[in-house]
Amino acid sequence: MASKLSIDYEAIPITALNCSFRKKLGLYLNPTNTVAADWRTVAEMMDFTYLEIKNFEERDYPFEKVLTEWETRPEATVANLLSILEKAERKDVISDLKEMIDDDCRKYLERQQRKPVQVPVVDSCGPRTQEREGITLYDDPQGLTPETFDAFICYCQNDFQFVHEMIKQLEQTKYNLKLCVFDRDVLPGTCVWTIASELIEKRCKRMVVVISDDYLDSDACDFQTKFALSLCPGARSKRLIPVVYKSMKEPFPSILRFLTICDYTRPCTQVWFWTRLAKALSLP
Repeated sequence: MASKLSIDYEAIPITALNCSFRKKLGLYLNPTNTVAADWRTVAEMMDFTYLEIKNFEERDYPFEKVLTEWETRPEATVANLLSILEKAERKDVISDLKEMIDDDCRKYLERQQRKPVQVPVVDSCGPRTQEREGITLYDDPQGLTPETFDAFICYCQNDFQFVHEMIKQLEQTKYNLKLCVFDRDVLPGTCVWTIASELIEKRCKRMVVVISDDYLDSDACDFQTKFALSLCPGARSKRLIPVVYKSMKEPFPSILRFLTICDYTRPCTQVWFWTRLAKALSLP
């Protein structure tokens, strides 16, 4: 029964909280309040900058956007949300919405318990392995030993020349790493979004994100980055590594600013760049 599930708020991500809770929380925090802390105070305590908060002000429901952005960060747990509300002296919100929070958390824990055990699948067409087994160039045709990688490389087409250099430096040297480069390793004829999710979640230990102005305009890169962050808020089980290889005109993406980056744009540190990146990808 759900009521028997103990709740460890620290272990439950904000993504467990449903739309009805978010809407109601917004009703408390969105209105400008000269007495009690409103969404701006909470956003500051979530470590958003002044410019980010000014941008949120353009939204009809700013706090919902704040929460959506914050939930990609490592500290975005139910425990930390409750702590922020308490420090903001909004215990009234906690008191009024505690039942909804607990209900969403229990539902989340129940879903986690109900997740099916992965077993070989036989579909309606006969004794075949899962459709997504044969998705990369060197997959076992029988699906018994799916090809795995040290890192998934998230990049846009205009940055492919740097990806070639990454292959040269990390695969064809003493580091002997195995990178998953979509254009090179994925078989044609597969669904881009489904296969990217499969590779990031199950086949690759880590993910390298090649950041550039072109990256910011890429829907595929945006999906892959947010999907990787949603799997492990705070990168507890996987490590997402942003790489900047050329100067940018646009601001660095806010959802990645809490991560340490590998910066190739500084001549004084280029000598260490590939060693740092290789070491990060070689960790267990």
